[in-house]
Amino acid sequence: MKKILLGNDAIIQGALASGVSFVSGYPGCPSAEIGDNFGKIAKENGVYAEWSTNEKTALEAAIGASFSGLKSLVNMKSFGINVCSDSLLPLAYTGTKGAMVIVVADDPSCWSSAQTEQNSRVYAGFGHIPMLEPSDPQECYDFTKLAYKISEEFNTPVILHTTTRVNHQKAPVIFSEVKRDSQPKVGNFVKNPHQFSTMPPRTLEMKKELLDKIKKIKQIAEVSETNQITGGKSKIGIITSGISYLHVKEALEFLGSTCLPEGRDLPVLKLGFFYPLPEKKIKNFIKNLEKVLIVEELDGYLEKEITVLAKGANCKLEIFGKSVLSEIGELNTEKITVALAKVTGKKFVAFKTKKIDLPKRTARLCEGCPYWYVFPVLRRVAPDAIFGGDIGCNMIANLPPHSLSDYMFAMGAGIGISHGVSKAVNPAFVEASAGRQKVISIMGDGTFFHSGIAGLINAVYNKSNPLVVILDNRITAMTGHQPNPGMGKTLMGEDTQELSIEEITKACGVKNIKVLDPINVQELESTVKEFLEKGEISVIICKRICALLAKRQAK
Repeated sequence: MKKILLGNDAIIQGALASGVSFVSGYPGCPSAEIGDNFGKIAKENGVYAEWSTNEKTALEAAIGASFSGLKSLVNMKSFGINVCSDSLLPLAYTGTKGAMVIVVADDPSCWSSAQTEQNSRVYAGFGHIPMLEPSDPQECYDFTKLAYKISEEFNTPVILHTTTRVNHQKAPVIFSEVKRDSQPKVGNFVKNPHQFSTMPPRTLEMKKELLDKIKKIKQIAEVSETNQITGGKSKIGIITSGISYLHVKEALEFLGSTCLPEGRDLPVLKLGFFYPLPEKKIKNFIKNLEKVLIVEELDGYLEKEITVLAKGANCKLEIFGKSVLSEIGELNTEKITVALAKVTGKKFVAFKTKKIDLPKRTARLCEGCPYWYVFPVLRRVAPDAIFGGDIGCNMIANLPPHSLSDYMFAMGAGIGISHGVSKAVNPAFVEASAGRQKVISIMGDGTFFHSGIAGLINAVYNKSNPLVVILDNRITAMTGHQPNPGMGKTLMGEDTQELSIEEITKACGVKNIKVLDPINVQELESTVKEFLEKGEISVIICKRICALLAKRQAK
């Protein structure tokens, strides 16, 4: 079958073709469509799919399914691999029983993931976990199937590393339509503490087994078709991977039609295997070159490895990488064309572009968003307060006209940092009447369930006193309206227990709690004033449905 697919949908098809039975993850751009769309087709394909409370619980759920013999898929955005790393690294040691593929989607240029330009490739070598890098939807499909094959053969998790341009790229994909039984596959857990428990001295034995495993996988990488050489016999070559390969192709085409006719014939080594690297293939590629340009987004991981390999294979090789390409932001055809012109010594003919003066726009809250009622009240009642922001739609509080948040880090970190600020500026021996600084922490309902609860417990336990405002808009909104534990619905549309944020905060030991509708501005304002005078932590739960969700439900 041939069909135009999004990169994320091609991954779904590759997983279905490989016999996946268990899908878990946490919604985050640019990989959210994997979980969303699996949820729509899971039952008819005999697959169990869930949005977990965070990436750590998602990975752990998939580990349990894998230990029971089921093939699993875990999907997350870049920061998610940080959240689940506590369990990811031991998993490399124990290995899997049922094949497992972990999709990690990075976001160069921070189109949706604003905190940092994380380059998750570091986890491959760090954790000794095989990593494949597709560049287009067809490779998303093919590499997913290969990842399951490697995982099954070597009982190891395999990371499929993507970026926004790969996940959200559309292209024709040739794939096999799989007819699946709607009856879910039943796993079978066979007890074997020697296999799945990481306890010394067994842990050290596991590490040796892991390193031996990587050596064998490296042999596969050396002959894998994911690593391709194209082009001619020029003494100037290019090594690249992922989406950068497509930009390289366009850059060579442009140069070939302008200042560098031989540009189309430059040899290009495209690496689909990021870890373990096919070192012999790389050495053979560079041994007769005079110059090589390493094209990769963000950090120069390939450049560092190839620099080491060149010392033995071609010590006179001139290596260009981050000296001509930025470590900041996405790469594109023009940036690579400029770099190639520098490497080849040709005069660059600039792209002909027409400048259009477009109005500058920043993100803003949707019309009718309940947050419109909250932010002005907080600013008016406590203009001098210290405001802690968090991840979600409330990130927009950072921007005009609100300009509210004084710090923002990662999911759930707002309350954790607010606790530290509160302890620093409001020590116990300073009376409330002494003009102490007020601290207000803001987070959404999805973030509260993801990782805010632990921060709340820490603040209660250590006698902190910030005001926590939880914005419960009844959905995980910013990433595309995914369900969360406070909604009473699962990813597969099944009814489930609706967890109460109010009851959870009570169970955490918070005494001052108020649930209200923020449209009642007077009640919100009086509650904020009252709770700010408390000498202990307080929680206001602003409960009103997301305006877009309300419209969708009305339809």
